[in-house]
Amino acid sequence: MVCLLVTGPSRSGKSEWAEQLAERLATQRNQRVVYIATAQINPNDAEWTQRIEQHQQRRPESWQLQEVPVALVEAIAQHHSTHCLLIDSLGTWLANLIEQGDPQWLLTQQSLIQALTNTSATVILVAEETGWGVVPAYELGRRFRDRLGTLSRAVGEVATDVYLVTSGYAINISTLGEAVSSAGPSF
Repeated sequence: MVCLLVTGPSRSGKSEWAEQLAERLATQRNQRVVYIATAQINPNDAEWTQRIEQHQQRRPESWQLQEVPVALVEAIAQHHSTHCLLIDSLGTWLANLIEQGDPQWLLTQQSLIQALTNTSATVILVAEETGWGVVPAYELGRRFRDRLGTLSRAVGEVATDVYLVTSGYAINISTLGEAVSSAGPSF
């Protein structure tokens, strides 16, 4: 299994880095890239539509596109070792499912982790870093931030490599850092 997590703040270059990784890995492994977009076009939001169009314009025409706003686990399961999946993004996918109660969300998250560990496809996931700022003053914002942090950590635990992209630079933090265990550091 090859699973890469690319995380970082808004407009940092994380999607571009994930796209470079997909191109590189797919070429090395003779795989076809499948771009799994979790965003949904909202015709009433011109700025959101423009963001989606920017992503579309960067992608090579040879890449297959799947729009998967909710059924991400099922989408991963349908691909095999001949595919390199680029999933952009976990934050948008989470936002599409934010109304799930805590027990249902926990099952959804566990199903995603299981799908990632079971697939023979190469998987590259993009996730936003939202927890580095102020704690949101409203419950839905706190739920989103906390769930995305927990989800990114869970994906990071099964990922082959984790990249942090900031200010246009990518750092492989899984080779530079040390995994944090829930029990704390062992000295």
